[in-house]
Amino acid sequence: MADEYRRQGFELERRIFELDIKCSSLRAEKQDDDYLQNASAVLDTLKSYYRPGGESSNLSKLLQDYTQVILDITFYEENKLVDQEFPEDCSPYKIQQLLQDLTEPEVLAGRLAPGQEVQTVLGLELLECLYWRRGALLYMYCHTLHQRKQWIKKNKDTFLKCIQEGVRYLMRMLQVRNSVKLNDGVVLHDTTTASFLSEGIFSDTHLLTMMYIGEMCFWAVKYEDCSADTMEHKEDRLQFRDIGTQILNKYVLACEGPLQGQGWNTENAKEILSILQ
Repeated sequence: MADEYRRQGFELERRIFELDIKCSSLRAEKQDDDYLQNASAVLDTLKSYYRPGGESSNLSKLLQDYTQVILDITFYEENKLVDQEFPEDCSPYKIQQLLQDLTEPEVLAGRLAPGQEVQTVLGLELLECLYWRRGALLYMYCHTLHQRKQWIKKNKDTFLKCIQEGVRYLMRMLQVRNSVKLNDGVVLHDTTTASFLSEGIFSDTHLLTMMYIGEMCFWAVKYEDCSADTMEHKEDRLQFRDIGTQILNKYVLACEGPLQGQGWNTENAKEILSILQ
């Protein structure tokens, strides 16, 4: 690999070899896992760049491949937590570690390519995925906690903080791609596509993100309204009622409009809206 990339990517090189050790350890648990197998194959390619005489690769490609490894390994770890229904004793630590791992590619991109925007270095899809995965992880965790009424009574502030963090990640996911404005000189002959793009809806995952945000805002409003509200930094608290209402209205309009008959259910969204409004 060229000297320039060696100097620039020393930190990345260290993390690649650390991840390789971690991936090997996890594969000992489940050798045939598709995500771990894919991560291992990409890691072999990444390690080859750092061997004497190895081919060179540009920094953006290295970081994108590294990010895919992070996504694959953390997906395996997340699934273990979900299958175990988020054990109370270890879940807080493991979730924070997963969030840190999923944040690292963005941090490294900013540090190693300071003159470029992170979304240019990693690409829009990977950056979206990093936000989606963090938000979806916290959604799944909060969904499980929401069923543990006694736990919430004792840990209400912790629950609300998890919701707030999850909603922030999911909102960032929706904001990665700027909504296409119909007066931007973009000619769209399909009015359905134009409607989706103008609202920032680019995929099924964007729609699911809206529903997740709506549910989490509902949980937050429910427990804010019945609590003494001792959570610190109340001025930094999201306006859950307003956010949930706005996002779910967009969701219902899309599902009952252009997507009608495509399998998207709006009953839960409407029930939540009736409470939030």
